Amino acid sequence: MWTFGCFPKVPSYLLRRAVLGSRALPPRRRSSLLVRPSPSCSHPVRAAPLGLPQPCSVGFRLHCRTLRKNAKFTVDVPETPVTTADIKQYLRSKEIPFRDGYSCLQAPTFFREDRSPGLVVGPERDSFALFIDKTTGRFLCVETLVEGSWEDLQDCLEVMQKEGCNFIRPDVLLGYPESQEQREERESQLLEAQRIYSSSLALSELPEEDAQLAKTMFGISRISNATLNRFGVRFFKPTKSLVFPWFRTRDVSLQGIKLLSARTDEDSVIYTDVTIPRPAAYQNLFGLPLIGHKDAEVVLTGREVDTLAVSQVTGLPSLALPRGVASLPPALLPYLEQFRRVTLWLGGDLRAWEASKIFSRKLGLRRCSLVRPGEHQPCPNEALARGKNLARILKAAIPAAHKSIVSFRQLREDVYGELANTEQVAGVKWTRFPELNKLLKGHRKGELTVFTGPTGSGKTTFISEFALDLCMQGVNTLWGSFEINNVRLAKIMLKQFSMQRLEESLQEYDIWADKFEDLPLYFMTFHGQQNIKTVLETMHHAVYLYDISHVVIDNLQFMMGQENISIDKFAIQDHIIGAFRTFATNNSCHVTLIIHPRKEEDDKDLQTASIFGSAKASQEADNVLILQEKKLVTSPGRRSLQVAKNRFDGDVGIFPLEFNKASLTFSTPLRGKNKLRKLKGDKPDSAEDVLSPVKSGKVEKAEKPAKASKPPRSEKGSTGGKNRENTKGEGGSER
Repeated sequence: MWTFGCFPKVPSYLLRRAVLGSRALPPRRRSSLLVRPSPSCSHPVRAAPLGLPQPCSVGFRLHCRTLRKNAKFTVDVPETPVTTADIKQYLRSKEIPFRDGYSCLQAPTFFREDRSPGLVVGPERDSFALFIDKTTGRFLCVETLVEGSWEDLQDCLEVMQKEGCNFIRPDVLLGYPESQEQREERESQLLEAQRIYSSSLALSELPEEDAQLAKTMFGISRISNATLNRFGVRFFKPTKSLVFPWFRTRDVSLQGIKLLSARTDEDSVIYTDVTIPRPAAYQNLFGLPLIGHKDAEVVLTGREVDTLAVSQVTGLPSLALPRGVASLPPALLPYLEQFRRVTLWLGGDLRAWEASKIFSRKLGLRRCSLVRPGEHQPCPNEALARGKNLARILKAAIPAAHKSIVSFRQLREDVYGELANTEQVAGVKWTRFPELNKLLKGHRKGELTVFTGPTGSGKTTFISEFALDLCMQGVNTLWGSFEINNVRLAKIMLKQFSMQRLEESLQEYDIWADKFEDLPLYFMTFHGQQNIKTVLETMHHAVYLYDISHVVIDNLQFMMGQENISIDKFAIQDHIIGAFRTFATNNSCHVTLIIHPRKEEDDKDLQTASIFGSAKASQEADNVLILQEKKLVTSPGRRSLQVAKNRFDGDVGIFPLEFNKASLTFSTPLRGKNKLRKLKGDKPDSAEDVLSPVKSGKVEKAEKPAKASKPPRSEKGSTGGKNRENTKGEGGSER
């Protein structure tokens, strides 16, 4: 069966001894920019030899916050999306030779003076160093690290043809000029990574007792010092952290590091990692310099320790993804083009299994094989600790490509995995809405949620916290807000993230903004009426680039005005809802769709039938959520959240909500013993009944069986017995 952790269990006294006295990294002041610096103008720092005695400095320089017009967390697509056929046709028209790869097209680079599209110089591997993504058209030159969009590549070729030259300098694609502050910030982070790595020691250089404690703390007791040295893994004493380096392939210069730290929590150990530079600024594959020119097979893992285990036991080339199972950036695809077989062994739980199937689509289904998590096939590091045969597990990997028709024998292991891991199958749990977990059980990929509520009740405010809660747990989220602009939406979410009124504490703005930037949160650049085709293209683009697993659309009505006015509006709505349903299923992505309700009387609660349009919205949806609001004259309205449909297991119910205006957050009131009320049948209880159980006469007690009534002996007794029976019957029906 699937397991939750990738580290083997070790005695708690050893863990506490290993972690005792560890200090966390001091807080560092970072710029509020979410910008990936252009690799073409970077200045890589040489990795210092092992044990080089240099002073360690982990401090950061304080910088003033700068503004940038185009933030990276906004998602937009070209006006005319490019196709693979378009790219090939253009390259042929320019007489540029190319090779058709798995996910990229390879062409000779023209960003070096001694190279040209028609001249092949040097080894065959170095000549075709320009990789063009088949899906987006973005290119990357692995020799000079120049990258850009398909339009940038076309501009370069047009300039070369006009000027009559056979190469172009890399600095022509600097794009948005880098300010002095941005350059200093980037260089300081690279220098900081160099200082930490130079001050770290190889585990073979530590005293034997300290080295054994460090290996026990991180669950790598079976990893030899020779393997650690070959990958350049070191130990940073000030924070008691493992240091995993990222090296550039051509000159083996240090480009970044990841520090893995551990802390004890009662009898368990919690592992956290810090990336320098920050994850949004640099991406690389751990172990890439050890890959040979002729290697045709590779094993992709989700953790660096798993890569160490695979390489040591099997001897196969192995790489670790920088963000684990959260994302496979397309910028890394060119480095994986040389492999004819890619085995994905990302972990031992359901999330790793789902990520393996998604990543295999980017890499090419025909060349990918997947290691199915199970009781006898945990993650590589745990398999090594338990004495499993890693080579046999890799040999048993199943192909990612599947036929359109399968038998139960092929689904048998998947069915068993879901039965044995009900909590993981239920999805990601909310931390701010525990009552929602009791009803929906969790947030699952591939589902469609329809959310509605009265006008002015706070639908956008609630759903922003609803999505923020999941995003804080690593769910890559894309927001499509057509009703309010992104600046206002980001302000709402930042206040909900900080749980305070930031207007009154602006001195803390940069601290919270830096933390908020590291969330996997992206926004569409649309506002107002939009065409459904353009929105879907943007969603597909974001899923490919950022591995989005949750899309929020606010709201449906803003996509209906761009369609043909001669078509019935209900038919248009059915078409849009069907398109979102298909997108969610095909891309294994959860879509939350906000729909305004029909006009109802203020004293009536909304029902599923109150959703605007035809019944297709509620039929196609896996979940239907209704934000109920009871209007009051003497005080603010009382709100409650109702789960009107739950296709996963059928549980529906309603629970009250309290709104905190200072932080713009919702919470469950503490008053009352039973805050959650599960409903049975098609007719739900009203919000007034839930919010005021005493007033409505409902008693939250276990239902008792009714006693058998005795036959009446007189007319008077019969009347009294009848009255008593009616009273009990009403109470029973109320319960």
